Amino acid sequence: MKTAPDRIELMQTFVRIVEAGSLSAAAVQMGATQPTVSRRLQALERSLGIKLLQRSTHAMQLTEDGARCFARAKDLLGRWDAFEADLRGSQDVPEGTLRVMAPHAFGQQQLIAPLADYLRRYPRVAVEWLLHDGTPNFIADGIDCAIHVGTVEDPAVVAVKLAEIPRIVVAAPAVLGGAPLPGHAAELSALPWLALRTFYRNEISLQHRDGAQQRIALQPRISTDSLFALRNAALMGLGVCVASAWAVADDVQAGRLLHLLPEWHAAPLPMYLLYPYAQFYPAKLRRFGELLRADLLHGLERVA
Repeated sequence: MKTAPDRIELMQTFVRIVEAGSLSAAAVQMGATQPTVSRRLQALERSLGIKLLQRSTHAMQLTEDGARCFARAKDLLGRWDAFEADLRGSQDVPEGTLRVMAPHAFGQQQLIAPLADYLRRYPRVAVEWLLHDGTPNFIADGIDCAIHVGTVEDPAVVAVKLAEIPRIVVAAPAVLGGAPLPGHAAELSALPWLALRTFYRNEISLQHRDGAQQRIALQPRISTDSLFALRNAALMGLGVCVASAWAVADDVQAGRLLHLLPEWHAAPLPMYLLYPYAQFYPAKLRRFGELLRADLLHGLERVA
């Protein structure tokens, strides 16, 4: 016979409902049915003797008591997790499901090896690997952490720098049409361009190894938000582009793309691991961040 959920489980369900924005979204994130989530909410309300949520067919809103309960429940659950981890001591082994959001290109290629390493080391962990290039919404998406490339503008998240991604200028030989290789970054403005609109659109700055800067105005023939699409367009000879060195390293080595002006480069892109502030971080998240940083630093050094 299945036992009824205890108050900790009821509070965990309530917090998940509020963070997910609806009972149905919470049910999906928890791998439960909506009636089960609803029954747990009702059980918590009966146990506390207060109404926590006002629900209609179109909206869900915390009551005044519900808002106070949510804040206290979050604090209590964080302390409970820390209490369990302290009792386990050295047995604080990563376990459970880690939900991670990662950029499409990096998540399909460079990050799979560190992910496999993580799963091999910690067999009690499962990972939901969600590929998305946008800004993470930890509450709505129900994710534990996100890998983000570029600057971080949200002060409400923890941002742990993992690595810097070198970027180089490349083009297919056909783009030059038999002309000599450019001798200075200023000459690149006369060539057709491709743009990775996430990081540059109508201009880009290049830096020489001696510190000199050159700003190049662009009228890109193709502007895309996909690194893979940018690479494929470059391979077809549609223009010059600035791309992450790891994404085009094999093409440059094989001669399919030319590394133009190797002494010039675009500023490297910072990569961060993001997660919400909390009083306690589970072992599955802590170990993931540690391993990811070590693996990325080693891997990107090889293509820098």
